[in-house]
Amino acid sequence: MQSKPFGEHYPFSCFVTGTDTEIGKTLTSAAILNAWAAQGYRVVGMKPVAAGAHWRDEAWRNEDTDSLVQAGNVEVPYEWQTPYLWREPMAPHLAARQAGGEMRLEVILDAYERLSEQAQAVVVEGVGGFRVPLTEQLDTADLAVALGLPVILVVGIKLGCISHALLTVEAIRSRGLFLAGWVANQVEIDMLAPQANVQSLCERIPAPFLGHVPRLEQPRAEQAATFLSWPQTPDR
Repeated sequence: MQSKPFGEHYPFSCFVTGTDTEIGKTLTSAAILNAWAAQGYRVVGMKPVAAGAHWRDEAWRNEDTDSLVQAGNVEVPYEWQTPYLWREPMAPHLAARQAGGEMRLEVILDAYERLSEQAQAVVVEGVGGFRVPLTEQLDTADLAVALGLPVILVVGIKLGCISHALLTVEAIRSRGLFLAGWVANQVEIDMLAPQANVQSLCERIPAPFLGHVPRLEQPRAEQAATFLSWPQTPDR
């Protein structure tokens, strides 16, 4: 069966995770939002925890959250989209410790519920890889479980990506989460045999392949969305 263009399917809330940091989670999340917004649905992005901030419009902002804000079409308070924003670009639990703060799961869940009341779908972007510490007891895998959303995995296509991807898939499934699909995002331009690596992953990941986003000179959500497709209804 031919895949439908990404965005034609009714939107659903999802948790976007990745095999590492800086491998395309924000671009993928923004592409999903952009595609569904273009179809006329009310959608909003969420980056529950962000480390790395800049001062703009008399407030601290995060580049990833800014991208999600631009791609969505529901206006909500910034702190709902990113309830925990730490200034230093380091591991979140370390950034929180340095700032003398702490993160509580209930605060994130409350923000998510507020967003859910305003939109038809919430695209929640994780931080770093799938198991990034948030506190001494809590990591991003625990957050994904608490949200209970279908998971979309972004695989950064670079040397070593096959092992990273398969280990992440194992971790997602071991938590009882539904892997709704995965996206290949080209990270290394001069990588040898990128298509063969993607094909190897297609043969091994038990979830729909949603598309291969090439290395874009100026990454934009609307451009990335053209490389994605949705092959089936995301039913469990």
